[in-house]
Amino acid sequence: MALKATVVRAELQISDMDRHYYATHPLTLAQHPSETDERLVVRLLAFALYADERLEFGRGLSTDEDPDLWQRDYTGEIERWIDLGQPDESRVRKACGRAREVVVLNYGGRAADLWWEKNARALARHDNLVVLDLPDDQVQALAALYSRGLRWTVMVQDGEVSLLDAEGRELVVRPVLRTGTAAA
Repeated sequence: MALKATVVRAELQISDMDRHYYATHPLTLAQHPSETDERLVVRLLAFALYADERLEFGRGLSTDEDPDLWQRDYTGEIERWIDLGQPDESRVRKACGRAREVVVLNYGGRAADLWWEKNARALARHDNLVVLDLPDDQVQALAALYSRGLRWTVMVQDGEVSLLDAEGRELVVRPVLRTGTAAA
């Protein structure tokens, strides 16, 4: 018998001072049985960093041709393609050809560093690529805020993300820019 996805409801109240974007997003996510809590909260963090009324989650781990998140314009063209973790360089290259902007949120401790060392030269060729590293200790702290009905108040300022959950726990996440421009 196949395992089913877990439904996760989240509410993100976002105040992005860098982009002057302010909105509350009620979200419903399907957590694939193989998806870790860390990956799920990184998906939510990616949503908070690039929040927009047209930003949506891809079809998930079982669909290779979709990004983890994407934003399309009103004609269907891909404005922003967001992948998490350490995607294959050929996947990033294809995404750069399809989207105006491609963002990789790289996380995973030493594996993230190794991925960057292996792919930095090839990825540097893409003018529309942004690679952000998430420090492992901050991803672990973010995962500790996970619950199936989570509510986060998120403030983004100067590229730094401040989170406050419904229980009053606070966390600051500081993505590190590897390549590209940090402007969302």
